[in-house]
Amino acid sequence: MKSNNRAWLITGVAGFIGSNLLLELLQNNCKVVGIDSFITGKEENLEYVKSLVSKSQWNNFTFFNDDLRDHNICQKVTKGIDIILHQAALGSVPRSVKDPILSSDININGFLNIIDAARLNNVNRLIYASSSSVYGDSVELPKVEDVTGNVLSPYALTKLVNEEQAKVFSRTYGIDVIGLRYFNVFGSMQDPNGEYAAVIPKWINSIMNQVPIEIFGDGNTSRDFCYIKNVIQANLLAATTDNPNALNQIYNVAFGGRTSLNDLFNIINTTCSKFGFNYSLEPKYKDFRPGDIKHSNADISKIKKLLNYDPIYDVSKGLSETIRWYVES
Repeated sequence: MKSNNRAWLITGVAGFIGSNLLLELLQNNCKVVGIDSFITGKEENLEYVKSLVSKSQWNNFTFFNDDLRDHNICQKVTKGIDIILHQAALGSVPRSVKDPILSSDININGFLNIIDAARLNNVNRLIYASSSSVYGDSVELPKVEDVTGNVLSPYALTKLVNEEQAKVFSRTYGIDVIGLRYFNVFGSMQDPNGEYAAVIPKWINSIMNQVPIEIFGDGNTSRDFCYIKNVIQANLLAATTDNPNALNQIYNVAFGGRTSLNDLFNIINTTCSKFGFNYSLEPKYKDFRPGDIKHSNADISKIKKLLNYDPIYDVSKGLSETIRWYVES
């Protein structure tokens, strides 16, 4: 990254994952273009990144407050770009169940516009965020990339469509693309507020403010929670690999384990207590939500083999860093 003067584009740059990628690239003196419509991205994430880099590093960043559903905008921001890290999406399974049209419009049309702009502007490589939700009702554990089931939500469908679209563009136009199926990513700059906030930042915020915690289901639902620094590693390895066999593939991005929601609550509560937040309330159990997958656990042997991925942050280590960030920020 430091030796090659490549230009990067991050879509959804003001979002949770996008802003963490931006920080990593700027700290390595890379030239970065970012685009975000602020539908879910936060201006304060960009301000936080700015506070952690030098003035010269920040001057390497060009920001566009625009929407990827505009094809002309996509052509504009991809000019002169070598690598695209496509993180922009309208997340949340429940939100997609409530409004499938908006999720489809943003996630599918936005992706089509950006990959077509990459084609028109001869971008060298596109890395895009997919999701573990594409495994749907498949009961196989751990999840292997080639074995999926029926998707269970409009959100999952948008990610599956994007994967198929990427295959078509790769075969038809020769674009180098890599899809990363994220498994329940958590870490700094993740919004704890709102109806569709992810479980980890929401629970940390609840414990810090003594707000009752809700668990959907019996608490035995499990997830392969993945700390943000593992995700950054996966993106940069995918973006810079010179292994031809690693291109035009889809990879699981996770730590490779399972944590139940009951265990997650206990780990977060115990870790928060070390920072002086003692939460004595019992979680409230509610009905399962439509579209939710019961269990998720990734097989990460493929990404280890082809991209040399080596995640070093397990759930406990990642949660310790994450909670420290929320306490100190």
